[in-house]
Amino acid sequence: MLIGSPMGAAGFGSLSKQIPDRTIITYDPRGAERSTRTDVTSAVDPNIHADDISRIIDAVGAEPVDLFASSGGAVNALALVATHPDQVRTLVAHEPPLASQLPDRDAAQATVQAIHDTYEQRGWGAGMAHFIAVVSHRGEFDDDFAREPGPDPQAFGMPAEDNGDRSDVMLGQNLITVTHFEPDYDALRNASTRIVVAAGEDSQDEMANRGAYAVAERLGTRPVLFPGDHGGFMGGEYGQQPGKPEEFAAKLREILASTS
Repeated sequence: MLIGSPMGAAGFGSLSKQIPDRTIITYDPRGAERSTRTDVTSAVDPNIHADDISRIIDAVGAEPVDLFASSGGAVNALALVATHPDQVRTLVAHEPPLASQLPDRDAAQATVQAIHDTYEQRGWGAGMAHFIAVVSHRGEFDDDFAREPGPDPQAFGMPAEDNGDRSDVMLGQNLITVTHFEPDYDALRNASTRIVVAAGEDSQDEMANRGAYAVAERLGTRPVLFPGDHGGFMGGEYGQQPGKPEEFAAKLREILASTS
């Protein structure tokens, strides 16, 4: 099973092609892409996403699955394993953006809150520009970082005008609940699931990468380095710069084939 959040099934096209001998399960997380919600403005907690994933695994009848989960999907997967470890044989949790787990957590969480505030006050373009500036920042956040205004959205090719829409899945629904989530480490340590935390070779010191190191430390392990950056498994989906899906898939195969 390959999951992200808010990224849906379409983001795993290149990676799936590199694993033709396995049955692949993907899905669109609640509110994203083909998944629709009646209430498009309320936040969704990772535990709700975890329940969605659990019900999909149950409906497919595939348990236990090997689960590759990236970004917000990795946070949701940690919530899943804490409550339904029997459904997951091996979890590869790739770069969970858990500001809550960082040494500079107060400043990091305040910075994420500032992204959300920019989105609410100025709209999608300004919110996305602020998001890009924060997630690409390398190193710790200081107390002043959250007080800095977001960059000009036009500098990132984003619209400067506010169309009034506040239904963005990432900036509205998931941003705070995912980054501020507190994993249940006792449950994770006691789970039957083998948990491998993954970090990108090319995204060192970015927030999500640092989240991987923080989670691994709490679990008493070290992250496994994967090729590329935060989107290293992608092949140009969504018009983004291609990652390294072939090399990424080879590393994923290696991890799933190993026993420790």
